[in-house]
Formats: sequence, C-alpha cells, structure tokens
Amino acid sequence: MHRDGYGFLIPDEPVPRVKGDIYISKENAEHAMHGDRVTIRLLRVEPDGRAHGEIVQVLQRAHPSIVGEFRVRRKGNFVVPFDERIRQWVEIPEGLALPKKGASVNRVGARAQQVTSVEDLDGLIVNVEVLEFGEAGDRPVGRVTEILGDRDDFGVDVEILIRAHHIPHQFPGDVLDQARSIPGLIPPAEIARRRDFRDLEIVTIDGETARDFDDAVWVDRLPNGHWALQVHIADVSHYVRPGSPIDREARERGTSVYFPDRAVPMLPVELSTDQCSLRPHEDRLVLSALLVIDGQGDVVAQDFCRGVIRSAERMTYTAVFGIFQGDPELNRRYAALVPRFEMMRDLALLLNRKRVRRGSIDFDLPEALLEFDEFGEMTGVTRSPRNIAHRLIEEFMLAANEAVAYHLESAGVPMIFRIHERPDPKRVLEFEEVAAQFGYALAPGGAPVKRFRETTLALDNPNLTSRNYQKLVAKIEGKPEERILSYLMLRSLRQARYSDENAGHFALAAPSYTHFTSPIRRYPDLIVHRILGAHLDGRTYEDDMRGVADQSSETERRAAEAERELVEWKRVKFMAEKVGDEFDGLIISTTRFGFFVELEDLFIEGLVPLDTLPGDQYDYHENVRKIIGKRHRRQFSIGDKVHVRLDRVDGVEKKLQFGFVKFNK
Repeated sequence: MHRDGYGFLIPDEPVPRVKGDIYISKENAEHAMHGDRVTIRLLRVEPDGRAHGEIVQVLQRAHPSIVGEFRVRRKGNFVVPFDERIRQWVEIPEGLALPKKGASVNRVGARAQQVTSVEDLDGLIVNVEVLEFGEAGDRPVGRVTEILGDRDDFGVDVEILIRAHHIPHQFPGDVLDQARSIPGLIPPAEIARRRDFRDLEIVTIDGETARDFDDAVWVDRLPNGHWALQVHIADVSHYVRPGSPIDREARERGTSVYFPDRAVPMLPVELSTDQCSLRPHEDRLVLSALLVIDGQGDVVAQDFCRGVIRSAERMTYTAVFGIFQGDPELNRRYAALVPRFEMMRDLALLLNRKRVRRGSIDFDLPEALLEFDEFGEMTGVTRSPRNIAHRLIEEFMLAANEAVAYHLESAGVPMIFRIHERPDPKRVLEFEEVAAQFGYALAPGGAPVKRFRETTLALDNPNLTSRNYQKLVAKIEGKPEERILSYLMLRSLRQARYSDENAGHFALAAPSYTHFTSPIRRYPDLIVHRILGAHLDGRTYEDDMRGVADQSSETERRAAEAERELVEWKRVKFMAEKVGDEFDGLIISTTRFGFFVELEDLFIEGLVPLDTLPGDQYDYHENVRKIIGKRHRRQFSIGDKVHVRLDRVDGVEKKLQFGFVKFNK
C-alpha cells in the first residue's frame, strides 16, 4: 500500500470487504510520507465498507530526498516540502545547512549565488537528503545538498519538479565516458552485414524544435496496386548493450521527460542527438519494418531486418502540410519528393479508414501549446497544430508497432506489450449519467443509465466495445457539447501501460500492440528492439519482462505527472496578473463544494466555490450532478457555458478561484 498524503492509504491490491481507501489516523501516519509503501493492520471495517487501520511498517521510502523552501526559525532551521502532500517539515541540524565544498550547487538566481551563511538561505529553494525519517512523531532530519534559488527565478520551477519527482537528470561519469567512446564512423563490416537502403528517398518528419530523429519513412506503389511502407527506426540496441552503464541509466530513467524549455533525455546527447539520431545526409543504422499493404489497408506481407539508411531530408510537419496545401515555394524546393509525400498521404488516409472500420477511437481534441518569452515566462496559449502531416506519421508508427507485436507474439517469444484495458464499469456509469443529460449514450437503445447499471458492472461485458466510443465521438463532432463529452469519455478510459502479458489495446481496437518506434526516448522500445534483434538471429532475448514493464509504466507516469505539474505552474503564474479579469468558460465538473470551469481558448481551469454563488443558497445534487438553488432553483450543470471572474490565485497550491458572473448563451 502507499499513502496518498491526506490520511488515506491506497491498497496495491483490492482488500475484501473494504470499499475504497483505508483511513489512517494522523498520529499513526506521521512517520510515513506520501508514496511510501507500507504494511498495515486493519482495525475495523464499517458496514458501508469504509475501513480504518494503522501502519505497522514502512517497507519502501518514496523520498530519499526532498525539495522545498528553507526556513530560518528561532527553534531551528527547517525545509518546507514543495509537495504539499508531504506534511512533515524536515529539520536541518547545525552544520548541515550549507552543502559541502565540491557538492552539486545549482545556484540559479542572484540571491542563490551570494549564499555564504545559513541566514542567506532563508526563503530559498533547496534540495535535502533525508538522513532520518522520524519515528513516534519526530521530524525527519536532513542535509542540504543543493541550493536551487528563489522560487520565481528563471528555470527554478523545472529544477524543483525534476527533484520533487526524483527524475534522474545528471548522467554519471561512467555513462558519459562510455557515450563519448562510441566511434562516430560506422565500420564498413557493419554496413556490409545489413540491408542497404541508402539509395531510397527516405525522410524524417518531425516538429520544428525536434532534436532527436528516431524514425524515418518511405512509401511506394507496387505494380499490383499494393503499397510498400518502410518504417526505419534508429538501431539504439546496436550501441546500448544490456547491463552497460548507459543501459542501466536508461532503464532507471525509463523515458525522456519534456518540459516547455528543456528536455531531460533518457540517453546522453552523444547518442540521442548524434550517433542514433537519423540526421539528414548521414549514414545511420536502423531496425526496419517493411510492410506490404493492400487496398483495404490490411498488411498482407511483412519483413523485419537490420539496415542502414541515409535520410534524404529532415522534413517538418509544417513543410509537408504546406506541400499538401500547394505552397509554390515548398513544392519547388522539394519537387523530387512531392510524389512521395502524396503517396504517403494517400496511404495514411487508407490506414486511418481501416482503423475506423475496426473501431479504433480517435479523440481529435485541440491541445494547448504554451507560448513563452526568452525568460521562460508564459505569454499565452494557442492550439497545437495537428494536420494530415501529423496524421501520416502517426498512422505509419501505429502500423509498425502493431506489425512488430503481431510478429513477435506469433513467434511465441517473451516480450513487452503496450496494453489498454477495458474501461472501469463504474467510470462508464458515471459518464453515462452525464451523457444522458445531453441525450447521448455509449450503448444503443433507450434508458442508457438504467441499462448500464444493470449490465456494465462486469469487465467482461461484451456489449461495450471501442466502437461504442467511436460512434459517440462521431455523433458529437462539431456539437457545442463535443469538448465536454470527449473530455469525460477520456476520463472513463483506463490508462495505457506496459505488460508482459497481452490484454489487447482497447482504444486502438488492436488485439496485439507494442512500442517499437521510439527507442531514443523510451526504454520499452529499446527492449522490443533487443527482442526483435535476437529473434532475427534465431535467439531468445532474456530479461525480466514483467519487471521492465512495471518499471517503465512507473517512470512514464512519473514523467507525465512532472510535465503536467509544470504546465499547471506556468499557467497559474500566467494568471497571477489577471486577478479581476473576466473570461468565458465551460463547466467541466460539479462537486459538493462548487464547480470547475475551463476557460475558453486558454485551456486553464479553476474552481467556482459553492458558497460564492450569488442570489441564493445552493446544494449539490449528486444524483443528477447539478448545483441547484434552494429558492429560485437556478441550476449549474456540466456543459453550461458561463462568464466568470478571476478572484484569487494560490501560487503555493497552484490553484485558481473564480467567481460566477453570468451564464453565456
């Protein structure tokens, strides 16, 4: 079990008779922190399933270090954790407040660079190694190892989140030494043992700011009308050998982490942006998926091999889309490649139609693209562009991933799958209750809520498939309620993860799926490369697949949470100077303490508290998920368009509070 930071424990596995989490008293939980794995003793279970327990033992500490604000007090020196879920202040004994000489001291701002005494640390953000976790109510004790700077200094927010989520960010010396020792030129003998694709017009297509290119593509039309699709992926497994220093570090990181102003790469730059990156006009080693696709979008033949390519161009989504739009300058510049891009477009559309036929879900929702100035301050939000150029790469990568998964599973070799399990019936029911208010249902027929209460409480229910989601997505496309229902549908789905056992991919409607196409930035892809490479050699790759899958899922969640939290922080700072301003928004959820509104075009959300609603006393009616006035019966419902005023910004908890102004038509 692990603690959630608010007095409850989340069981690792369901506990019989227990409904939900397990309550632990504050006094008993003082020596455990959020994320710790513990054993507990159940004290009692209420008739409604609520349980009470006590912590017997902490099995694994989640926080060997803690980042927070240094406080100088009369009773001593303390660090207040940045993560508000960690309630205990860390005591810093005399002599342990200033890092030792030679220690990592990342002093970002002017104040941090001038620290010479303990008093100078007051109010600065520091990183602390926890020496003692405290027992029987004692405070944890720690030693300052890094001085990061003022909370609002440029770049400190990223440094805080890297440490708060324990993301490895400095490569050890042996890893860097190994990366620098990799020879730049590919030996002729290595090229000779591979298939040579260097004469083909193979290209990479990525965003403007991309620095590592791990996939390249080529398409042609065969004499019989079929399509030839080649997906060439950087052969990272050739350079990163199992058990090597680089491999151990990559496994620990699990994935690259992308922040708005920087990335924390899984591999050293010598590999990620140089030797493994499929840079244009340079020979690069690849692992290739060669597919033959018929007029229905079905793969009728496939082959896999080690190859060598020389990318003809480093293309961007913007440039390829411009070609499709008929931009004369781009069409002149890439005249030799234009027919190839047109074939790519046609094949991508064919593959997409095939996925739609089988029930694959495509939530084509606009995503927020944050804009920053040269100082890292957020200046605005735009919609992230997504067009046919993005689509063709997505379709080709999906096809390659699925082909590799099918090939290896059919061969019976142990491997890692990317699975997406069926939705939780309770979440489906919650969605149905909201969708019914708009006149929609996931399942066909009438009385959707009643029917789902009766029939969807079993995960094996065959009546609910990805096609139900797909059809509803099509129904609401372009409707005023599209965004809110799509958002709630997404919330009803489970999170995809890695597994050594195949459970299929619900959202893609794929019986077998894996990750093969991004080994520069994802460790599971590197493992799949090793599995495929060994299979090509007539061997079986040996590893703890379950351990790799579980660890990779955990590091993926860690990265996603850090990325999400930084974006929220940036948004809150962006809104800090807008207190009193008014905005149009959409109610996205209702609760007993108010409703949450998302601002139009800004993708920023905040709370309108129940007790601030004007003109009446309001109650939350859980059965219909509405807030209703006692006297005038005014209602606030999910999907309502409202005009709100920003009343308060909480920079510490990164939350926004709005006041209701009026309804929008």
